[in-house]
Amino acid sequence: MNSISLTITTKEEKGVLDEITDILSSHGINISYVHLYVNDDVGTLNLELDHVEKLDELIEDLESKDFILDIEIHGSLNDIFGKRVLIFGGGAQVSQVAVGAITEADRHNIRGERISVDTIPLVGEENIAEAVDAVNRLPRVGVLVLAGSLMGGKITETVRKLKENHEDLIVITLNMPGSVTEEADLIVTDPIQAGVMAVMAVASTAVFDVKRLANNNKF
Repeated sequence: MNSISLTITTKEEKGVLDEITDILSSHGINISYVHLYVNDDVGTLNLELDHVEKLDELIEDLESKDFILDIEIHGSLNDIFGKRVLIFGGGAQVSQVAVGAITEADRHNIRGERISVDTIPLVGEENIAEAVDAVNRLPRVGVLVLAGSLMGGKITETVRKLKENHEDLIVITLNMPGSVTEEADLIVTDPIQAGVMAVMAVASTAVFDVKRLANNNKF
């Protein structure tokens, strides 16, 4: 076993998170994602874990702690939802990008791959820039598609910072006015084609290298 997800319900006590992470570390397990929330006196911890070799021993060590109330074992988000394509923008263009991405993802997922498509219709420089900045806090993102008629200013700045933090992230934009296209790995005129290319860029069952197109990146 390599990657799993655990939902751990605990008493709300000081030092609980530290003890759990110490146990995981002692098993040589890497935490790839964590989400914690508290309701009354009960905490719920969702963990995405890599390099899990001896699950039974791990569960036994966790259950030995009196603050542990329950442990649920799930498949990892990578296994369930796979690679993630994000689409930000507004109007008909963002919906057309989503159509292309979902149609292409369907072809690959039928073959056994997992690629998920998330989109949010947004207008306004501040709103889109805020969404781009939030990508830093989202797991599994492989491609960001910006679909609009004009993007620049703060959006361009946040895209630049995002790419500095995530070198493997691919950014695709529609061919539009504004400086955001200067930060794109690929500029695509047709929105449906942009969605198709976004999925192909992360699909294991496609031969498509966006980085090779960096010197001639308009379609």
